[in-house]
Parts: sequence; C-alpha cells; structure tokens
Amino acid sequence: MQAAWLLGALVVPQLLGFSHGAQGAEREWEGGWVGAQKEEQEREALMLKHLQEALGLPAGRGDQDPEGTPEGKGAWETQEDSQGEEEEEETTPTPSPSPSPSPTTEDTVTYILGRLAGLDAGLHQLHVRLHALDTRVVELSRGLRQLREAAGDTRDAVQALQEVQSRAERQHGRLEGCLKGVRHGHKCFLLSRDFEAQAVAQARCTARGGSLAQPADRQQMEVLTRYLRTALAPYNWPVWLGVHDRRAEGLYLFENGQRVSFFAWHRTPRPEPGPGPSAAPHPLSPNQPNGGALENCVAQASDDGSWWDHDCERRLYYVCEFPF
Repeated sequence: MQAAWLLGALVVPQLLGFSHGAQGAEREWEGGWVGAQKEEQEREALMLKHLQEALGLPAGRGDQDPEGTPEGKGAWETQEDSQGEEEEEETTPTPSPSPSPSPTTEDTVTYILGRLAGLDAGLHQLHVRLHALDTRVVELSRGLRQLREAAGDTRDAVQALQEVQSRAERQHGRLEGCLKGVRHGHKCFLLSRDFEAQAVAQARCTARGGSLAQPADRQQMEVLTRYLRTALAPYNWPVWLGVHDRRAEGLYLFENGQRVSFFAWHRTPRPEPGPGPSAAPHPLSPNQPNGGALENCVAQASDDGSWWDHDCERRLYYVCEFPF
C-alpha cells in the first residue's frame, strides 16, 4: 500500500506538473505573467504537500492521519477533489492587464519621418506666405513710387503757382502804388499804415514788387514830403525810408546798395539875431543823427520831411516806392 502511495505521489505530481505547464504556457501565450507566477507557487505548494503525505511526514495540521488510514485516504481524496475543482476554476482565463509594448526601431523611424513631413508642410506654407508678402511689398513699392512721382509733380505745380502768384502780387503792388500813391518821374510812392520793423517793412515792399522809399534828390524829397504831410496831417508820424548804416557806422546806403548822396537830417532851429538872449536848443529835437551804433535806420518825419535815425527794431509806418 505504501508503495502504491509512493508511486502515486511521484506520478501524480508529474501529471499535474504537465497539466500546469500546459496551462502556464497557455497563460504565457495570452500574456498573463502575474497569473502564471501565482499558479507556479500554488503548484509547488501542492507538490510539497503530496510528498509529505507519501512519506508519512506530518502535514502540520491536527486533523490529518499520519498512518495512512482509510479515513486519511478519504480526506486525501476529498482534498484532491477540492483541489481539482479549484484548479478547474483557476484554469478559467481571467482578463489581466497586458504590458505596453516597447517601441521598436521601425516605430521610431516612422515617427521621425512623420515629424519631418509635418515640418516640410509647415515650411511650404511659410514659403507660400512669404511669396504673398513679397508680392504685396512689390505692389506697395510701386504704389509708393507713383505717389512720390505724383507728389513731385504736385510740388512743381505748387511752386509754379507760387511764382505766378508772386509775379501777380508784384504787378498788383506796382499798379496799386501808382494808382493809390503819388507818382514822380519813374517812381511811385505809397504809404502803408502798418507798424513794422525796418527789415519787415522792406520785405513787405519787396513782396509787392517795390522797395522802401529811396529819395535820391531834392525833387523826390519834396514830392515825398508833400505826400506824407497830406496823408498824415495834422499829426506828425515818423515813416521808415530805405536808408541805413548797418554795414558801417556813418556810411549810409540805400536798400539797393547804392551810397546816399542827398541828406535831409533834422537840425535844431537857430535863434534869431537880436538884443534878447538866445533860446537853448529843445532837448527833444537834437541834431540828427545822434544815435550812433544803437540807431542805424532812417525815418522821415511827416510834418517837415526831416530825417531821424532810430533803432531798426522800432515799429513804424513805412512808405514803399515802385518802378513805373
């Protein structure tokens, strides 16, 4: 009987091991690594239990029969049946999570090629946009060049119109000076009742086609004196003339650069001869010129036509002359 038990203990585990090995291979084929390891542990525990029972070693449990009595045999059959049922239950495949596969070289190459294709498509889109931008820049440059040409033509036209307007203003000023003013020989004098500095007055007269009055002889001086006295009577106003010594002190020149040869400076009246004491000169009417380097421009008094030197920045009336 013990020999039969020993033979059963040796054959049965091999059969069980073969069946378990087949089941483990099937589980390994299905990818169930965790279930296979657990089943191997259970198989090793079951073989150890069978060897203990075959050799008559204590199983570590109080209800087992060490001598192999029929009661023990029945218990063994009961345990074997229950173990078989558990094995049948365990052989039912249970879903187990499969490990994620590691990327291969072909997968890496495919990924890199896909990224390169995406970059190539992006570069193509950029080239298309750059081409569109270049076309737009060319169009804008062409439009800008046309605008510059049009602006140049407009500027030339405006300049031509300004020249025409200047000529018209000069012509109009000459006509107005001779029609509204007084004429003497080849000159016309016209009084302006605007208060301006001497340089500004000269610019105003030049813009109208003339210049500040430049009486060159006594006859022109007398005509200008009568005209100013009549225009400004009963008041006495100093009026700018085109005479100055800004270039050199005491060297009086006309605005056209010619040297002045005729002067009508104001002089203090001399006392009349007689037995009485002579009157002192009036402090407000000294002999002219008396301003030195501080007064370099000449103005004519409207009452008697005498010349006075004044500061060139003083704002006075002025009289223009126009060629006739």
